[in-house]
Amino acid sequence: MPAALTAAPDAELARLFQEGSSAALDVLMVRYRRFARSRSRSYFLVGGDADDLEQEALIGLYKAVRDYRPDHEVAFRPFAELCITRQLLSAIKTANRHKHQPLNTSVTIHGRDAGEDDSHALEDRLPGPAATDDPAERLLGDEQVAALAAAVDADLSELEVDVLGLYVAGRSYEEIAEHVGRHAKSVDNAVQRIKRKLGRSLERYELAAAG
Repeated sequence: MPAALTAAPDAELARLFQEGSSAALDVLMVRYRRFARSRSRSYFLVGGDADDLEQEALIGLYKAVRDYRPDHEVAFRPFAELCITRQLLSAIKTANRHKHQPLNTSVTIHGRDAGEDDSHALEDRLPGPAATDDPAERLLGDEQVAALAAAVDADLSELEVDVLGLYVAGRSYEEIAEHVGRHAKSVDNAVQRIKRKLGRSLERYELAAAG
């Protein structure tokens, strides 16, 4: 991992990630992983476990890096903490609505694979824009998931980039399949490959940071 990146401020890393540097995301993931894990342990998820909640916390962190804008005059850390907390609360709210079913469809960028069934629509678990005067809270609804291709792991194929962008944006497997011209099973396979690749990438950089 380049020394210039490991020493860079959070806001600069977020900017680099938005310009296409997957390594910048890796640095922020390592930097905030402990906080994400600690925050996730403060909550209880019906039908889930600590790993599920940690995955949700990492999704919140990913959204923070993706959406951060320094011109909104909010420092990155409180914005990231807000995104992580809001993602956890969103997941818990959804799990409570579906507590007769296990939470097995998380969008995971690290850890074990989720199930094949996407019946728990992701859009139900994604936080929407908030009506508030808090500038950090307003940021959550300011940006759309429109250009993820420049913000994902370089190992992803063109199909995987398209699938990830649509999946994180809240599309169902059926909607993604129609958009990319593939069967829903092909979309599911692509999602599983994406999660494995991003998980390996994070583990690789965690080991590098520890060394």
